[in-house]
Amino acid sequence: MGVRVLRAGLEDRERIVGLLDRAFMDDPVSGWVFPGAEYRRVRHAGLMGAFTDATLAEGSGGYVDLLEDGSAVALWMDVPGEPHDAGDEDGPAQVREAVDPDNARIEEIARLLDEVHPQGRAHTYLWMIGVAPERQGEGLGTALMAPVLDRCDRAGRPAYLEASSARSRALYERLGFAAMDRPLQLPDGPTMWPMWREPQGG
Repeated sequence: MGVRVLRAGLEDRERIVGLLDRAFMDDPVSGWVFPGAEYRRVRHAGLMGAFTDATLAEGSGGYVDLLEDGSAVALWMDVPGEPHDAGDEDGPAQVREAVDPDNARIEEIARLLDEVHPQGRAHTYLWMIGVAPERQGEGLGTALMAPVLDRCDRAGRPAYLEASSARSRALYERLGFAAMDRPLQLPDGPTMWPMWREPQGG
């Protein structure tokens, strides 16, 4: 496709957060976490910033890939095979406190996603991938994911993500992901699909 993927750093933070904010503003899960367009417009970027900071934090196992023209971004985490560190249990509450203390859904979705996240096998986690609204449908998300999935295949490493819409689920299925046993139904909200991808090829 001729797109260049860059490994982003702290100097790219505002660019990353702005792109995620725009890309997910109309996402069904974002709408559930921040109901109401004006409320979401005010608070949404703060949550995208918290996710970006967690990914870029030293020692997190995370990294951010960004298309050179700034049209798409992906937040990845390399997850070890051993169970999560118990010291992370307060993470959802800390994010809620930092972003919007009165919004219990920030903490609730983090805990629900943690409950369904597979453990016991090392894998690469696509935490978020966002494409600028005016560029969606051009294959940019696939182009951004391809290098990491290729590395996973070469290393014999599985990958995991949660699809937040039926449209994104269909895209991920074309890339070799399969929906896991049961979807995650958010309380009075949309459905998310945990998806797993075994390494492809020989």
